[in-house]
Amino acid sequence: MTTTVESPSDTRAETPPRSAASLVDAVFRAREFSIAGALVLLVLGTYLANPRFLSDQGIKDLLLNASILVLLAVGQSAVVITRNIDLSVGSVVGLSAFACGKFVAGTDHGVLTVMLLGVAIGVVCGLVSGALVSFGRVPALVVTLGMLYIIQGVDYWWAQGDQIGAADVPDRILGFGSGSVGVIGIPYLPLIALVLLAATAYFLRGYRSGRELYAIGSNPEAALLAGVPIRRRILAAYAFSGAVAGFAGALWLARFGTVVADNAHGWELTVVSAVVVGGVAITGGTGTVWGAALGALLLTTIGSVLIVLKVDAFWQGAITGALLLLAIGVDRIVNLRMTAALRKRSARHGNGA
Repeated sequence: MTTTVESPSDTRAETPPRSAASLVDAVFRAREFSIAGALVLLVLGTYLANPRFLSDQGIKDLLLNASILVLLAVGQSAVVITRNIDLSVGSVVGLSAFACGKFVAGTDHGVLTVMLLGVAIGVVCGLVSGALVSFGRVPALVVTLGMLYIIQGVDYWWAQGDQIGAADVPDRILGFGSGSVGVIGIPYLPLIALVLLAATAYFLRGYRSGRELYAIGSNPEAALLAGVPIRRRILAAYAFSGAVAGFAGALWLARFGTVVADNAHGWELTVVSAVVVGGVAITGGTGTVWGAALGALLLTTIGSVLIVLKVDAFWQGAITGALLLLAIGVDRIVNLRMTAALRKRSARHGNGA
């Protein structure tokens, strides 16, 4: 009888080295923590200069002001992760807000109807942009910049200098925009932004179709060879971004009541800045919606701080631009160092094998 003796397995071979994905996650977690730390320092510094900044009303205003930008940053992140961009989100917000205002003026329509209308308008705009980018293979910058001007033109033509006043909007819609929940009175809008943020983050990380967006942004050629439906995924990302922008337009109406044709004019670069400052690489493939939301919160907080400290509003744009350049520079440095570290790790693993 022959006995077969199994040799002990090589523990080193069974223990895989830290993956590239975990290294990337660690880098961007550090980036998000640094943004959160900067945000805390900014708030504390302003509080020391003016304690009323962190009053109950001050905190509510800060959250309300950030809610719409956070929503737009979440939608924009899905597009930027695929190595594309959507410059039409601000104009979609304006069109959706004005269309919803016209729809509800002098009526008793409910909140759900208005929100669905806003989402529908945004989805149509997103699908047009996404189809041209994914199936028409037109550069995203050209398509979305063209959509920006088209939508603005339609909005101005439709408005004809008119505006929707708060007196024309049903009370229950205005109440939703300014309402709150709980004993401490947390406004509805930040809660909505948080729910959408968490759901999007879970989808991007927990579902295959979400992870495929990262694969497209990291290496489109490899993603295509792996069988990823690139065109459909990019189209879906633009549709999602448009839906979020349209939804944000409906919330804009509920929040402010008064709507004109150029609402959210110029927000495109602010949204892109928030996303990039939050760690979503403009070259695609890396970053999280949590970081994008922190970037949006940081930018809106800076704007509020400048007002509290009575600093000229011009500096808000200058600071936003500086942060954008800094974030892009940091992304470039981090990517170069990460690539070098991964190559060294692969080389060591290859020699060890």
